[in-house]
Amino acid sequence: MKCAIFCANGFEECEALLVVDLLRRANIEIEIISMNDELEVLSSHNVKVIADECFMDANFREYDALILPGGLPGTTNLQANERLASILLKHAEQGKLLCAICAAPSILGHLGILDGKHATCFPTFKDKCNGALLSEDKVVQDGNIITGKGLGAAIEFACKIIENLKDKVTADTVLKQIQY
Repeated sequence: MKCAIFCANGFEECEALLVVDLLRRANIEIEIISMNDELEVLSSHNVKVIADECFMDANFREYDALILPGGLPGTTNLQANERLASILLKHAEQGKLLCAICAAPSILGHLGILDGKHATCFPTFKDKCNGALLSEDKVVQDGNIITGKGLGAAIEFACKIIENLKDKVTADTVLKQIQY
């Protein structure tokens, strides 16, 4: 299993790095993809992160799951990338796992991927999750789509991804390891 998490300037660092940390603890390969022309990405709270690969160099056919962290203006920057939109749509058509947390489910809504799907998001982004059947739950899965409400749901969000890519036992083991 191989995953990509997309980080544009202004991403929410905890939503991204908690997911990376927990998936790696579960022995799931995950690459941080910089949306910049360089590996360095600046988070919404001015934390510099060095990504594994630049967006322009990545081969997206090899990923089993694509993950979108929230944060502003990170979400806006992700949504503005037309090539990323095309990749997300193709991934959705193939029934592969798409995951978005906080403000980022709005990107899936904008693309029509959430039409008729149960989802959750940060409360101020509800009106941007076009077509979604919205829930107040912290984490919602509908088919191949996993959404999380915000930073406070990042651990559960990551564990839902682990559960899908491996199994519930592995997700529970990771939770025990971090004393959750």
